This record gives sequence, C-alpha cells and structure tokens, in this order.
Amino acid sequence: MKKLLTLCMIAAFGLTAQAQDKGSVLIQNATVITVTNGDLEETDVLIRDGIIREIGKDLRAPRGVETVDATGKFVMPGIIDAHSHLNGVDINEARNPVTAEVTMEESVDPNEVGIYHALAGGATTIHLMHGSANVIGGQGETLKLRYGASQEGMKFENAKRTIKFALGENPTRVHGQGNGIQPRTRMGVEQVVRGHFDEALDYKRKREAYLEAKAQYDRRGRGTPPVPVAENLRYEVLNDIIEGEIFVHCHSYRSDEILMLMRVFNDYGIENYTFQHANEAFKVANELAKNGAMTSVFSDWWAYKFEVYYSTAYNASILNANGVVNSINSDNDQLLRTLNHEAAKVLRYGETSVNDAIKMITLHPAIQLGIDDRVGSIEEGKHGDVVVWDGHPLSIYSKAEMTFVDGTKYFDLANDPDDMRIQINPGADFDDGSNFRKIVDNRDEDACIQDNFILLQDQAQTHAHN
Repeated sequence: MKKLLTLCMIAAFGLTAQAQDKGSVLIQNATVITVTNGDLEETDVLIRDGIIREIGKDLRAPRGVETVDATGKFVMPGIIDAHSHLNGVDINEARNPVTAEVTMEESVDPNEVGIYHALAGGATTIHLMHGSANVIGGQGETLKLRYGASQEGMKFENAKRTIKFALGENPTRVHGQGNGIQPRTRMGVEQVVRGHFDEALDYKRKREAYLEAKAQYDRRGRGTPPVPVAENLRYEVLNDIIEGEIFVHCHSYRSDEILMLMRVFNDYGIENYTFQHANEAFKVANELAKNGAMTSVFSDWWAYKFEVYYSTAYNASILNANGVVNSINSDNDQLLRTLNHEAAKVLRYGETSVNDAIKMITLHPAIQLGIDDRVGSIEEGKHGDVVVWDGHPLSIYSKAEMTFVDGTKYFDLANDPDDMRIQINPGADFDDGSNFRKIVDNRDEDACIQDNFILLQDQAQTHAHN
C-alpha cells in the first residue's frame, strides 16, 4: 500500500511538473509591441526555458529551439484579465457579509473549454475572482492559462494575494433584503468594513499578547497558563489586508461609494487597491489619482441595473488622462476572447494613445495584480507570455495566430483541432466544461453575483408562499 501511494504521488507530481514545463521559441522579424520600450520593427524575440532571453535583430535559434517566421506580423505581451470568473466552479459564499477566509484556490475548473477560447483571443493570465455578494468576499487566484494543467498547475507561481470587496446593491440585496441582516443600506456597508477591521485589530492585540504570555509560561514551566486566544483565519486575513500583504479588488459603481471606501482605507493605512467596474470613477478621477487608487473598468457596459445608469464610454480615457492606473476587464467569458477590441474602443472615446490602450490589457492589470515584474510587457528577463497576431492587435480584422505561455505554445490557429476538450471519452459520465454553465451573452445576469440567483429566487418564493 505504501509503495502504491508513493507511485501515485510521483505520478501526480509528474503531471504537475509537465503542465508547468517551460518552452523555448525564437520569433523572427516581427513588429514587437514591447509596451515599455516602444514598437520595434523587424525584431526577433528569443524565449528559452520560459523566459525572454533576448530581443534584437538577426538572432540565432539555439539547437532544438523552434523558429517562427513572423514577417509582417505583430508580437505583443499576453493579454491579462484583472476580473474573470472564467473557470470558477463556485463564485459566491453568501452565508455571511464577510467571508475573507474562503479562497478561489479550491474553485478552479482546469477542464473549462473556455480557457482554450481565451487563449485563441490572446489571453494568457486571468484573475479568478470571488463574486460580489459579500461586503468582504473571498480571496482571488491569479492563473496562467496553461490549458490541460491541473488546478495546481494553472497557478501563477508566487503571485500576490488578492481579495474581493463589494459595495452597493449586491451585498445590500443579498444580505439586507434577502436575509434580513446587515448591511441593508450603503451606510451599513461602510459599517461592516469598519467594524470588521476594528475586530480584526482587537483580535491581533489579544492573540499576540496570548502568544507572548504562552511563550513565557513555556519557558518558565510554572505559574498559571494564559487563557488561550484561538487563531481566527478571517481576522488573520483582514490584518494581512491592513498590513499590505493582500491587494483589494473592490466591486463598485457609484462615485460616492468609491470616495467612501478610499476614506475608510486611508483611516486604516490600506494602500494597494483597485476599484472594479467603477462606472462613475470618471467623476472622481482626480481623487483616485491623489490616493494612488487604481481602476479596472468595462469599456462601454452600463445600464444593466439602476446603480450603473450614469456612465460614459469616456471613463477609461478620463481616468488615464488623470494618471490613474486603469485596466479594461471582461467579467464575462465571451468578452475575455475579445479584450483587444475592448481596449481599441478606448481610442474611439478620448485621445488615449495606442500604447496606453494596449497597457490597459497588459501592463496595467499586471500592476494591479502585483505581477508586473514578470508579465505585462516584452522585456528581457520576463516570462515568455506572448502572442503573434496577423495584424495590429487593436484592429477588428486581426486574429491571434499563436499564443505562448511560458514559451510553450498553447494555441496555434494553423493547427487548431476541432475539439479541444480534455481527455475526451464518449463512454464516460462526464459533464464537459462547455456545458457546465451557460455563456452569458449580455448583462441579463450579473456575473459577479453568480450562484446567488437561485438563493434569491428561493427566498422570493418562500415570501410569496408565506
């Protein structure tokens, strides 16, 4: 039995290691959109063992390294989506307005065929987020789109920890209106945040005092042992937020609630945060810049519920002009496949430059996720996450021809199998990822509140029956 267990562990490790293999490739004679160093024409990019080693002209491929002729084509960094629910099995844990202890780490579906669809659109990294049912929701998971890897194999190694907050209608509807508990109003949302931060700080003082007293008691071996203060994972996470160990990504729409949370974060010394959606962020762009707050917005989605009626397609350009680090996100599996088009819309609405628009789907989301030292631009020493396009990536006519993650080719338009589902076996009892959940074509449902519609419907039926 012990031998069998050992063999199973070796096999499991082998699968994970294989999924994270680093590839090598030389891409020649392309227009390289570096993002940080301009566009380099007729330039080569050499990726070895998953890392960009050289950028220049007339580079030679080491022995055994594939060569790609990209003459007349464009190479850009892989697209990064700062707000995705692409392959999350469960999105919301709605039992409490604060569930900081849960994590999307256990909610990754590596068999989701949408991963392959995203690769075909040039995406290489996503931020898999908890939903917006809770004022303070669960922790996020940053993933590399290594299609075919395990849950563990998809993880972006040593990525910054993140967590989801939510303001406005979603938490008040789920908890106040739905369950009759706080918060019922936007005022109550602020109180939940402040109250739990205060509780977490009080817990930290008591826990540290107990651990110090216990250490002294253990050394002396006499006297009265201190009264234990049990470890509380929820409060531990909240203290990690206050201490800057976890980046906050906050679902928000209205300018008043954006200002409110910035005031709260200033009171607790919290500095690393991004407002997601942020439809009215343009109203407070100057205040966001002064506070060092970041934003991740839709290009032109609004009016799908009342609190997002006051919006503008100029939002991203206004934020960019005011020096706010802004990204364009999807929050939708189909939109993730065309984030290059979403970035292109920023050129239509405002005077944003082409390079700044590309930053909104590459470098800026990388900054917001704390991974910009490794991805988000084409620089020597960064990860080999690049995409070969047959035309400029912001053109609606361009297609991604090849997508590389860590130098390994995960999508090739010229060699695109008809069916990319994992381990196809018609005789097996297996729900294919493409049928596991429907693709949301529009905003009839709020992707951030997925998994809560059944809850709300059941409550409505119960009230009607009573």
